[in-house]
Amino acid sequence: MLAVLPTAVTLALMYFVDVHNPHERYEKKFLDAFSLIAVTVAGYLMILIIYGQVFPISSAVQSVCFVVLLLLVMSPIAVAAKAQTPESIAHQGSISEQRAGLLREEVTEDSENASSSTTALGGSNQDLSSGKENLNVLQAMCKLNFWLLFLAMACGMGSGLATVNNISQIGGSLGYTTKETSTLVSLWSIWNFSGRFGAGFISDHFLRLRGVGRPFFISITLLVMSVGHAIISSGLPASLYIGSVLIGMCYGCQWALMPSITSEIFGLSHFGTIFNMVAVASPVGSYILSVRIVGYIYDIESPPDEHSCVGKQCFALSFMIMAGVCMFGSAVAFVLFIRTRTFYRRVVYARLQSFLDK
Repeated sequence: MLAVLPTAVTLALMYFVDVHNPHERYEKKFLDAFSLIAVTVAGYLMILIIYGQVFPISSAVQSVCFVVLLLLVMSPIAVAAKAQTPESIAHQGSISEQRAGLLREEVTEDSENASSSTTALGGSNQDLSSGKENLNVLQAMCKLNFWLLFLAMACGMGSGLATVNNISQIGGSLGYTTKETSTLVSLWSIWNFSGRFGAGFISDHFLRLRGVGRPFFISITLLVMSVGHAIISSGLPASLYIGSVLIGMCYGCQWALMPSITSEIFGLSHFGTIFNMVAVASPVGSYILSVRIVGYIYDIESPPDEHSCVGKQCFALSFMIMAGVCMFGSAVAFVLFIRTRTFYRRVVYARLQSFLDK
């Protein structure tokens, strides 16, 4: 089912995807409703996971909880149906604008912004203005900003993936039960979602308000992630809980911010290819940190005749190294922020303000 169902759902629903006019502010309440439902589902799951860790849940209660969860997951259909009622459509006014015209308008605006930014930015930021000319993957890979973003993501996503891949072994080494470590893995998805949702909201807010570039928030999340790694390396009571919360949230933040940064700097024409090239940083970083560092040190600390290691020394050095890697990644992301801050203020921020004024 895990292999077939996601593909089947995608194929069944892809014909409903359509270009939609996003200019009407009336639609904001429906978008807020979707966000509220997503947060509610995440909170509901977190309560169930924590409650199940503390108290046993009978089969009957599990069935009721599943039905409630199913209703919550299906509730966005009601929001979409409400948005398409005649009353809602009447409020939206110009929603029947030609969709093809909207796309042509966006492409024209991007080209005009690119032309104006060529003169405005100058110096070391001239390569950014060409980024709005919709670079292909080879052109993007010739830019320093691509490799700065790639390196920052390798440090952040790689260390985050290395943590979740080894969380069961870490818990076993620190004396956590199997049930406790499985709970941590389940909660990881909640922290991951919280990071993705929060990073998108916060970065959008500061971009609209001050024109702050999104790479700044990548730098912040990497710094916080280094704190999470350091907490786990301490081996103190509850350190794995606290550290995994910080790392999971920051890991989600980076997956929310990276696609937006990629599209803003390198354009949308080849976004899918460039995005996936940057995303390769995640398995590359995970392999280096998980196999070559965490696994190697774990084997060294294990007794010669055993295949398991007990004690905080099994992972202390590994997570201190990953904390240092994240601090380095934070510095790299900050360099990217410095290089792109003029571009964000003069091009992205200006384009966003003109979009909101429509």
